[in-house]
Amino acid sequence: MPKGANQKLKLYYLAKIMVEKTDDEHYLTMPQIQELLEVYGVTADRKSLYDDMEALRVLGIDVIGEQEGRHFYYHVGSKHFELAELKLLVDSIQSSKFITEKKSSELIKKVTSLGSEHEAMQLRRQVVVQGRIKTMNESIYYVVDEIHNAIAHNKKIRFEYLQWNLDKKMVPRKDGFYEISPWALTFDDENYYLIGFDSEASKIKHYRVDKMRKIVHLEDKREGKEAFSSLNMADYSRMNFGMFGGEKTGVKLRFKNEMVGIILDRFGKDITIRKSSEEGYSETVADVAVSDQFFGWIFALGSGVKIVAPKEVADRFAAELKERIALY
Repeated sequence: MPKGANQKLKLYYLAKIMVEKTDDEHYLTMPQIQELLEVYGVTADRKSLYDDMEALRVLGIDVIGEQEGRHFYYHVGSKHFELAELKLLVDSIQSSKFITEKKSSELIKKVTSLGSEHEAMQLRRQVVVQGRIKTMNESIYYVVDEIHNAIAHNKKIRFEYLQWNLDKKMVPRKDGFYEISPWALTFDDENYYLIGFDSEASKIKHYRVDKMRKIVHLEDKREGKEAFSSLNMADYSRMNFGMFGGEKTGVKLRFKNEMVGIILDRFGKDITIRKSSEEGYSETVADVAVSDQFFGWIFALGSGVKIVAPKEVADRFAAELKERIALY
C-alpha cells in the first residue's frame, strides 16, 4: 500500500478522528477509520492501526474496541470531561451575567471542541434565563487578569471606577483614581467583585470588576493583611446584601417556620435557630450590613419575617416604610 503525504502525522490524525468522531454512543469500524485517515492524506493497514490504537492508550486516550457479530467497533470511552460536565460548563457560561455575548460564544465554541462532534450538537443550545442582561464591558477578562497578577506579586493597584450617567454612558465616579490593596475576587448577585483594603479609610471594601478600568500596578506592597486574614469570605458575602456595604450589626429576626429554607439559604446552616414565643414562628440572630438592600430583602418576604432587634434597626425600617408610603 503506497504511503500518504502526511504519514508522519498518522498518530495525530488518528487521535483527532477517535476523539472527535466517537463517544460512548458512536463507534467506528476499522474500514471507516482507514477512510477517514485517507481524507488527511494518511494510509494505514489494519496491523499498523492495531499498534497505533495501543499507542493512543499509552498516551492516555481511552480507546475501546468491542466485537459485535462479525465486526469490531472502536470508540473513545472516558475523556477529560464527561458530556454532563460539558453541559454544565456551557450552561454556566451562557447564564453568567458578567460574560459578554461575544465572549460567551467564543468560550462555548472552545468547550464544545472538548467533546465529540455528536456531543457538540447537544452542547449548541441556548440557556434561557429570564431577564438576563449580559455585561457590555468586553475588557473585564483583562481586568481580572491584572488583578490576579497584582495579588500574585503582592502589589497595590490604581484604577478608575465608573458609573452610569443619564446618557447611558460609563463615566468616572470621582476625579482621580482609586488606590487599593487587592486581596480576592468573588461572585455575588451574578457579578464579579474585587475585595480589597483601602489604606486611607483603613477598611475592607469591594468594587464591581466590570466597572473598573485603566488598572495600573503600583510599586507599593499590599496593605491590610491582618484585616483580610480575619475576614471570612462566605460570611462577608452573606452579610452584604447585593454587595452593598453597611454597618455590620447582629440583627434578630422572627420568621414563620415554613420560611426556614429562605433563612438558611441566605445566612447558611451555621446560624442558631430558636423557637419563638409566638406560635408557628422561630427566631435567629444574623450578622448583616444594614442597608437599603437588606431592608428590601425583608420587605420582599412580607409578613413572614420581622426585625425584632436591635430597636434602632427596626425603627429605621419602619421609617423607611413610611417614607415609601408618602411617595404614593
